[in-house]
Amino acid sequence: MAFGDGPADQALDAAWERFCDDLRQAGRLVFKDANPPAPLRRADGFRFLTQNIGQAFDLALETKDAAYPQIHAFCTPYCKLGGDVADFTYRQAWIDGRHAYRISGRRGSARFFNVTVQGPKPAALPSGDKPLHEPFGDTPEANIFGHQLEVAADGSFELFIGGERQGANWLPTTPGSRKLFIREGFDAWEETPTPLTIERIGMDSPRPLPTAETVSEAMAWAGDFVSSMMTQWPEHSWRNSGGVVDPDQPNVFPAGKAANTAEDAKRGRLAAHMIWKLERDEALIVSFEATEGFWIMGMGGAFVNSMDFLYRPVSYTPARAKVDADGKVRLVLAHEDPGVWNWVDTQSFGSGNLTYRMLQSQTAPRLETRLVKRADLFEALPSDTSTITPEERVAEMWRRYRSVKRRYAM
Repeated sequence: MAFGDGPADQALDAAWERFCDDLRQAGRLVFKDANPPAPLRRADGFRFLTQNIGQAFDLALETKDAAYPQIHAFCTPYCKLGGDVADFTYRQAWIDGRHAYRISGRRGSARFFNVTVQGPKPAALPSGDKPLHEPFGDTPEANIFGHQLEVAADGSFELFIGGERQGANWLPTTPGSRKLFIREGFDAWEETPTPLTIERIGMDSPRPLPTAETVSEAMAWAGDFVSSMMTQWPEHSWRNSGGVVDPDQPNVFPAGKAANTAEDAKRGRLAAHMIWKLERDEALIVSFEATEGFWIMGMGGAFVNSMDFLYRPVSYTPARAKVDADGKVRLVLAHEDPGVWNWVDTQSFGSGNLTYRMLQSQTAPRLETRLVKRADLFEALPSDTSTITPEERVAEMWRRYRSVKRRYAM
């Protein structure tokens, strides 16, 4: 038997060719102006692309049937998307508003937990741009936070999605509901994740095997996913996020500028963004008043994908940052470890993205920055700035490494 002998051969071959063309075009976008030409950055661009080739068909085919839902972790230490933050885990499940579902889990100790029902994508944004690529771009319809869940003494719980209301742990759906978004935010290294599973209520038969038409549709979906991902990051966020600064004005958080809409409130967060640029002999001090709320400051690459958070200090939270005597948190972005506790590792990149998130609050402190020469760093910092020895840095690396692996059951 050879190509052409099967009735679906031509259609499947054509779908595969289209996917390969999309993939080829996506690869060309590694060389876009927003991604600097340094070999390390170009390599990181291809890493960003290849990580998502690996999950394209998980999203497009393996978990796509809303009648047989599965929870998929779409950002991990080895797979990043634009806008992800190191101290969050991101999971989703495709659903259909015509069905009802049950999620079972055991609540971990992560400081932030949020499940959101996502509705249809708008046809266009106010800017005229298309919404962000899957799995983003939907309108939040309903949500529940971890502190709102009724949980048994052992931490176990059930959360019902759609159908008739079932107690406090229930989220309504609409005919347009199309996915669940599940985010968990971690503060202290010791915090534990929330394992979850989902099932459609009333399932009475196995999932049908994918047909040639289904697989062809998945190839089209996957091709659009990888090409849109490479096209939209980071320029889409520059144009459409209220929390993003002008890329031509680096190293500053504009006062009063943040992603802080009603939709952001349903997502349980406020966000502000800065693009940074550093020469080898420079350091950037980012400072803000310490608050009682749960904030996360995290670094991203050219495509706003989180930097290597498995091994490197690229993010900080209240439990892990040192506060100076004047009540301020001061983070130091530098290419090499300056010996301060709150060092943010640039991974030798000359530029990137830094995002501040405040969770379950719509109030952010004033975010200030100061660019200094690396040699003058300690003159620009308070005399009581917390320092760290090389041995302590290694110990912190191990704490990070083990904590992140626990979050992902690695």
